[in-house]
Amino acid sequence: MKDTYTSTLNGRTVVITGASSGVGRATAEAFAREGCNIVLAARGREALDETAQLCRDLGAVALAVPTDVSVATQVQQLAETALQFNGRIDVWVNNAGVMATGMLEDMPVEAIDQIIKTNLLGYLHGAHTVIPVFKKQQDGVLINNISIGGWMPAPYGTAYSASKYGVRGMVESLQGEVSNFPNIHVCAMYPAIQRSTGNMHSAKYSGFSSKIPPISFDPRELAAAMVQTAKYPRKEVYTDWSSVLFKTVYRMFPKTVINTGSAVMRLMMKKDTSGTNGNILNPSAEPHRIYGETMLPPPSRTSKLLMVSGLLAAGAYMLWNRSQPEGKKQLK
Repeated sequence: MKDTYTSTLNGRTVVITGASSGVGRATAEAFAREGCNIVLAARGREALDETAQLCRDLGAVALAVPTDVSVATQVQQLAETALQFNGRIDVWVNNAGVMATGMLEDMPVEAIDQIIKTNLLGYLHGAHTVIPVFKKQQDGVLINNISIGGWMPAPYGTAYSASKYGVRGMVESLQGEVSNFPNIHVCAMYPAIQRSTGNMHSAKYSGFSSKIPPISFDPRELAAAMVQTAKYPRKEVYTDWSSVLFKTVYRMFPKTVINTGSAVMRLMMKKDTSGTNGNILNPSAEPHRIYGETMLPPPSRTSKLLMVSGLLAAGAYMLWNRSQPEGKKQLK
């Protein structure tokens, strides 16, 4: 059978979860520009309606379906609504996610549970619902926005890391399950930190700042990569150079990376431990937009590379120095 995902997406039906803000809203915008029928899912009705209107303003047909992806029946209803367009779902984007930063023991158990339910079970619910649709059609693209967190742990984001490692396992297993369906594609996106509202909406424990660190990337670039993946599916997509760098360096020097990352996180955390649950248990509060607030103006590509290289080099030096006999240490 000829692969139909190599030219245009005009008129195709695309479902996007987590579409109320950040990467999800950028993704909706990108597929709207392709002339797709957009079905948008998130928990918050108001923000979801704003994204739907954005898509309509771009000339697309858009429908907002309030959905909690951690509830399987709601995901099934989302799919049934999407099928009302033309009896098909051509692309499904698993994107909804929540995050919490801080020490694991400072996080409420209900927040930990919901992170797993949203980030891991939510993706499983999406796949469980849409794969049978794809098999009936004999084609379809399932895009999973995982993050580089699927390959390397996030210090002080233990529950988030657990969910992302789990999603990577889900994707790789599903790729095997559909390997006898040449026109069904299960794709994994591995972006680095995004300059989106995600960090602003995430839960904060141990006083972590809500502002985005300098080493971050444009969510519209990630959205463009998702459109490209829908047209020309690939099993793994690394949307920026830092994802490849971090994955490679972590594979080579896991202890250096995790210890350096932990030290940097400790420097960024504040003493206030009152904490906030962010959008874990409730829909995202304002702002409902694509871009979040950064600590500093976004640096150039070269500056980002120098920052990353400097952090890794400093971490490697500290670990090397600790391994030296006491008399040879240069730093104490």
